Amino acid sequence: MNNVVPFKRKSGSKSSSVEQLILPPASAHAYAELAVTTNFSFLRGASHSDELVIQAVALGLAGIGLADHNSVAGVVKAYAEAEELNAQIRELNQEHKTDHPELKLAVGARLVFADGTPDILAYPQNRNAWGRLTRLLTVGKSRGEKAGCILFFDDLIEHIAGLNLIVMPPNQIKADALCDCLARLKSAVPRQHVGLAADMLYRGDDNRRLARLKAIAERALVPLIAVNDVLYHAPERRPLQDVMICIREHVTIDKAGRLLEANAERHLKAPQEMARIFRRAPEAIDHTLRFLDRCKFSLEELSKTEYPDENRSGYATPQEALVALANQGFQRRYLAGDHPKVRYALERELEMTLKLGYAKYFLTVYDIVNFARSKGILCQGRGSAANSVICYCLGITDVDPLTIDLLFERFVSAERREPPDIDVDFEHERREEVIQYIYKRYGHRRAALTATVIHYRPRSAIREVGKVFGLTEDITGKLIIAATLINVWTRIGIALKMEPSF
Repeated sequence: MNNVVPFKRKSGSKSSSVEQLILPPASAHAYAELAVTTNFSFLRGASHSDELVIQAVALGLAGIGLADHNSVAGVVKAYAEAEELNAQIRELNQEHKTDHPELKLAVGARLVFADGTPDILAYPQNRNAWGRLTRLLTVGKSRGEKAGCILFFDDLIEHIAGLNLIVMPPNQIKADALCDCLARLKSAVPRQHVGLAADMLYRGDDNRRLARLKAIAERALVPLIAVNDVLYHAPERRPLQDVMICIREHVTIDKAGRLLEANAERHLKAPQEMARIFRRAPEAIDHTLRFLDRCKFSLEELSKTEYPDENRSGYATPQEALVALANQGFQRRYLAGDHPKVRYALERELEMTLKLGYAKYFLTVYDIVNFARSKGILCQGRGSAANSVICYCLGITDVDPLTIDLLFERFVSAERREPPDIDVDFEHERREEVIQYIYKRYGHRRAALTATVIHYRPRSAIREVGKVFGLTEDITGKLIIAATLINVWTRIGIALKMEPSF
């Protein structure tokens, strides 16, 4: 079998245009790593989602489960990477008549509780369970400040239907407490959907710890599931993880001591290596595959966006309402008469919205813009929406199609199968009125402000890393200046290379 896959990146990717992905030969062992933390768990995970997915394929894992701390932020990037890699694997299998397995990605969250409950990995079985998991996280986020999330065990029980759960035992094992937790979970969901994790991280008491966890799992009548509790994709990423621990705990590297991991073992490992480590409990390896098989939900199920359906008053369908409103707007915009070029473009766009089912979305944006204009609130649609005659006729944008060369495909394309994205700016002083209108119309449970993922800019990163190594502020200041100059000259060099030669 040829195990070199020409891995082609999509255009616009930040990575190199072509990479070589090495697929391992078939193994007698199969394993899925179900406890993976990405760098979306701020200052905990030390690898990007796509790095973890690529490494999982390169190691020959059957699948991985991404579960960030009280978050599902990292799963979209991982899903996109997995889709791309699996497409390459399918091409390879077809070309070389091989049967290399695709990587299965389970998406979920690592629930961290405020009441002493051990961490629990939660993976949805279906679309409805995904909705309950995200609602559970919303409950926790609504209680915490900024990036905080405050969850209690009872919150999980309330949203537990359809979830596959793995209890992560703490460093100090208390058998009675773990059994009680497992019993309460089994009373709420079928026992085959509850498991107890076991790791072997070379801490000096691994065999004794494994024996205790195996006994607890047998006592509680739940499967023992092997994990490596992954924090990074490869061992060489461990130093970065050490630095992040120091930043999180506000200590310098020389004072961190036992706050740091004892070794560099918390990385993705090959199936044969995990089988060797868990040779005293081989069933724990088998249970990873059974658990993975029960994780039926895929982000593909979210590809069909669901829009509100209440903005079509007086019309039989949303499309009928959109056609009527667009034609009314056309008459207002062009009082002097018909314009064949614009009329043709409008009809073509309306056909596209009918084909793709986007009428509801246009009506929702129109409703919000209409409210703002009725209250005298300045607003303006921008970006790719300027290529839409529908947006112009509905009053969402003010760019006359007669003055530009329209390219509706920049806004909506059947080939891309991506929902439209209309950006509307509202005047800053009265933006809150629009926000409150949306909350009132759709309810606080169905409307929310967008969330942002915290990350360091280069200047802040240098400053924080400098603190970890005990550098003075004047030294980190000079490093920041040097890094800025390097960045500037690098950009100049790239620009010069792109200049045409004569």
